[in-house]
Amino acid sequence: MALIVPPSNEKKRVKVYELKNNDWFDRGTGFCTGRIINDESKIYVESEDSPERLLLETRITKDDGHQKQQDTLIVWTETSGIDMALSFQEADGCATIWDFVSQVQQQLLSLGGPDDALSDDAMESFANPLVLPQPEIGNLDDIEHAMRGIASTPQGRDALAKFVISEDYIRKLIPLVEMAEDLESLKDLHWLCNIMKMLILLNDSQIIDHIVNEEVVFGVIGALEYDPDFPQHKANHRRYLKDNSRYKEVLSIADPNITRKIHATWRLTYLKDVVLARILDDPTFGVLNSLIFFNQVDIISHLQNNPGYLEQLFGIIDSPTADIKRKRDAVGFIQSCCAIAKSLQVTPRATLYTNFINHGLLRVITFAILNKEASIRVAGTDILVAMIDHDPAMVRAYIYKAINEKKTPLTETLIELLLVEVDLGVKAQAADAIKVLLEPQPTQPPQQPPQQPPQQSPQAQSQETIARQTGEFLSKVREVNPTSNPQTESFIQHFYENSASKLFQPLKDLEKRETLNDITFHEVQLFNHLVEIIIYLSRTHQFRSKFYIFNEDISSRIAQLLSAPQKHLKLTALKFFRQCVGLQDEYYNRQLIQRNHFAPILNIVYETMPRDNLLNSACLELFEYIKRENIKQLIEHLVEAFRLKLQEITYVDTFDSLVNRYDQMQGFNPDADTTLFSNDSASTPNRTPNVNGNQRWQGVKEMDAVEEAYFNTSDDEDEPQAKSVLSKAAKMNGVTTSPMLKSLVDYPDDDEDSMDTTPPEPVDLGTKPELEPSPMLQTPPPERLSEKRRREEDNDEDELGKLSLSKRRNSGSSASSIGTAGGPNTLKRKKGFKNERDSPSNGPSAKKIEISLSAKKTASEAGSKGDDG
Repeated sequence: MALIVPPSNEKKRVKVYELKNNDWFDRGTGFCTGRIINDESKIYVESEDSPERLLLETRITKDDGHQKQQDTLIVWTETSGIDMALSFQEADGCATIWDFVSQVQQQLLSLGGPDDALSDDAMESFANPLVLPQPEIGNLDDIEHAMRGIASTPQGRDALAKFVISEDYIRKLIPLVEMAEDLESLKDLHWLCNIMKMLILLNDSQIIDHIVNEEVVFGVIGALEYDPDFPQHKANHRRYLKDNSRYKEVLSIADPNITRKIHATWRLTYLKDVVLARILDDPTFGVLNSLIFFNQVDIISHLQNNPGYLEQLFGIIDSPTADIKRKRDAVGFIQSCCAIAKSLQVTPRATLYTNFINHGLLRVITFAILNKEASIRVAGTDILVAMIDHDPAMVRAYIYKAINEKKTPLTETLIELLLVEVDLGVKAQAADAIKVLLEPQPTQPPQQPPQQPPQQSPQAQSQETIARQTGEFLSKVREVNPTSNPQTESFIQHFYENSASKLFQPLKDLEKRETLNDITFHEVQLFNHLVEIIIYLSRTHQFRSKFYIFNEDISSRIAQLLSAPQKHLKLTALKFFRQCVGLQDEYYNRQLIQRNHFAPILNIVYETMPRDNLLNSACLELFEYIKRENIKQLIEHLVEAFRLKLQEITYVDTFDSLVNRYDQMQGFNPDADTTLFSNDSASTPNRTPNVNGNQRWQGVKEMDAVEEAYFNTSDDEDEPQAKSVLSKAAKMNGVTTSPMLKSLVDYPDDDEDSMDTTPPEPVDLGTKPELEPSPMLQTPPPERLSEKRRREEDNDEDELGKLSLSKRRNSGSSASSIGTAGGPNTLKRKKGFKNERDSPSNGPSAKKIEISLSAKKTASEAGSKGDDG
């Protein structure tokens, strides 16, 4: 059956809000209408910018909890559980839509019967409707018990809230508070306090909005002063709220509704934060925040729509006739507006700051932070921080404009405030503001399609987080240089040319001080902030901060702070050096080495070891990072300059590992004559010459057990491949082959099963047979073959038995001898001639034959030497 309810077809301008994470999100502005379509009553909100787009379409039901708050708000909860709100521009529009909603809900309740909800219409059909005892001083206990029983169910709470509003029950209870105080009846006052608590905790916005009105607020607050949980104590809430000195009206506001909302917002805030802080539940807390938020939105909207008021407000600061008290109140009012703006959406907040800046907000900030009164300086820094948090680029643009106009920029004012301020909170805010303003703002690159980041292990993610905090993350992405904003670059350049010297002058003055034992508390705080700014600049500004630090020798002045008696100042200075090491920049490493900055850090380790405190752990982490990242430049400096000191620190293995790492880097001996003929390979350390950038050749390397077993299995199939690999390795390492280096004797293939003892045929040395290339560029003059033969006869002949046990071993060793010879100019081969003297019958030992080849000897000379042998 169709509902006979006349809908409101007139469009009303309204804002739609949605509650997300306890904050009201602005969906947009549009026009609201109520319609009945297909027997369903709905509220529609069409967008003001594009009427074809609907901002809201909601169906009115009998149990969705529509509530009217103040004169311009309607709030309700959707069936999905989302809290919604409509904020009307005019009170008439809100009343029209509310009448439509009320008529629809009353019609639905009458059709649904009394079982649906305990509404006003449903109670009329009951034989015994909800009735509370008359508010009198003698039956307060009955009222409390009745209300407690009714409020035990959700339906009873709704019915009780409607009864209290319809009967104006709270206003009838107010005179009882004064009466009980006159009678000094503490028991009645405790009952009144419990009754007021239950009414507030009904979580009804109309009740809460009603109790902050001028007529009833002091009576309700007076009853809440007598808390039965603290019977021996009485609060003084009324005296605090009645103190008119807390209400400072800089300029009179013509609209009385806005004035009422300002007072109501103050009382709601006090009620939430002080009076009900101990007993508030989440629903009531949300209702109080919603009322405060919508009041603030109306107040800010009224200020922005009244340009004449803003001109008068900001004109007070520039007026020469205005006294300091009025100027202080004006700064406080602007501070309150900026604090309110933090809870607004981005668009209205940006509009507010734009209007304020156009009327002279930066002049107000300059006046405030340079004022002699601490309260005005605090207010000025709060305004500046709030504006920077909103949009630092906007503040930077106005500063850049002031620089071009040859005016004093805001950064100069902040620097002066940081240097002279004694209030620690203001000093910290000024330092943070300087860092935010100096943050580089790269231009936005073209949008790229989103890519799924690779999955990382928890350990890798934690290491990346630490890297971002300590600064070495930037060293890994240093090559990525986004296009910077030209205006920002000019602003930063102006800072280093004109402002940096003034900012860091206290640090540079440390050069004149011989000791820091007499450093004052305010100097400690100032140095702490200055070093933090230096750390930030070194992390964000690459070449400019590096040049300034080197040119002004800032690192040496920070190193002086390591001798200060204050440990937290030492930690801040140590943080700077950890930042320099983490950047892995050669210039910073060179600066640390040249200025000998590791000496005071090691002194701190000696002073604090072996205690496990923060200062000692920070020093150990610095050296551990150097070891883990294998920063060779710093490792060499530390071990070469402080080797004895490092070896004395034994309670951790970090320093011993640094010394071992240095020994590994410098441990080889190029003069050692380690040949392949030595059988004591286990006792001889492995020393590899520094060839090819201290990297091992890929084609020629020493054999391990697996390679040795491989070479013992096959010969004919692997020899050509081994020769090819050997030749390629020589070419890869930049070694050219010499045509003069060729084999002297063609060794015959001898098998393990049958020993060939026939002496080899003499080779004509005048010919130049084709041989595999040799990786040696130059060789010493060849040794006479006759001298070799005579030296072989003097050796122990038992070596042949060992040499002939494994021909494959000998074949493989001949290839490996190229990479492991004792000298770079001598080619030694571990392969002997097979002749009568080398037979196994002559003894268990075989003779060693060493052949040296030279490209300088002619073939004829080599042949004559062979005949003499």
